Amino acid sequence: MNITSKIVALSSAVAFALQTTLALLMLRYFSPEEVGIFSVISQIGFFWTTLALAQAPLQLLANHEVSVLDDARRAWYSSMLRFVFLLPIVALAIWWSGLPFVITLLWAIFLSLCQLTWMLAQSMRLRMKGAWSLAGVRVLPPLMALLVTVLAIFMQCSGSSLLFAALTGYASGAALFLTSLYSAKQPHLTRSHQTFTPISGDDRSTTLRMAHTLADALIATGLFMVWQRLYGAGETGLMAAPLRVMGFVPAVLHMAWTQVLLAQPQQGRANPMFVGLGGFACVALMGAACVFALEMGWLDSQWQGVRPYVLPLVFWQGSACVVAAFSYLAFQRFDARTYSWICIGVASLQGIFLLGLALIGERQPADLCFNWFAALSAIGLFGLSIWLNHKRT
Repeated sequence: MNITSKIVALSSAVAFALQTTLALLMLRYFSPEEVGIFSVISQIGFFWTTLALAQAPLQLLANHEVSVLDDARRAWYSSMLRFVFLLPIVALAIWWSGLPFVITLLWAIFLSLCQLTWMLAQSMRLRMKGAWSLAGVRVLPPLMALLVTVLAIFMQCSGSSLLFAALTGYASGAALFLTSLYSAKQPHLTRSHQTFTPISGDDRSTTLRMAHTLADALIATGLFMVWQRLYGAGETGLMAAPLRVMGFVPAVLHMAWTQVLLAQPQQGRANPMFVGLGGFACVALMGAACVFALEMGWLDSQWQGVRPYVLPLVFWQGSACVVAAFSYLAFQRFDARTYSWICIGVASLQGIFLLGLALIGERQPADLCFNWFAALSAIGLFGLSIWLNHKRT
């Protein structure tokens, strides 16, 4: 494993620790209602971001035959065009959520713009020289968000301070994108991996990448919005808080494992099954830690309702870790199109379940409905991991 991979893994672990600390502070010092509102708004912004990007960061990593600078600029411009076109859809989602329309839309706009630019900066830096600058791109945003949150807790600010903290973090990452563009003007940084024969690539059309992104974004956002509409902000916070914490693990695996293997395919690697199972074990430990904290009384009594969500989340996010460990294989085998279609199929099953829940969910307990949703998601991801492992042989 080369120095770049080690630094990426270390910076991802630090970013993960910072985000976990932030999530724990949310559990300790903010109410479920405040966390629920923050989760819905930030998820709407993330929905907007992922649709506007249409997996451009992944394509930027997988394709090695073009200039990093030109590719990053092209990705940012096309993402901004999609960002504008998606405005009516996001506005409709905000209206349906029942939150204050104008203020929620403004928060979503700023959060999405900054997050979009920061995500492109991470992929761009990974294909360029200068591993320590890559560490800064990954660590600075969660560090800034954590510092602002600590300050808000000290000053006893309201739940809206969580949104401001997130915006501060994303904005610092977006600012680094400009630094990356300037650095990319240096002759030795404009192209990457010119001495290696590319062994990976993204053969999907823009339409298919957009469809894949839309499917994932609709499910992630739809889950929060259905919970918000059927069960209220408090129950949404109980579901969203552990999901946010456990969801960091597959996200870190994607950043520290999949992205590195796509950006630098020449390096040696461990067995992806061990990596995925290691991520599953981390998720399980986090679930056990959550239950232990509740048993010891370290969390306020109003968070006791989080307990029914822990076990189904462990299986769901643990399965996501296994998929994240194997997902690079679809691009190394130039079979990203099949991978996207399978992912769309899994998301379609999840969407059908959420649609049915939106129609009859008021007559069903929230924890029971989530158990079924998490089980369906875990089964779908398990099937996807079997297919990806087959591509390895």
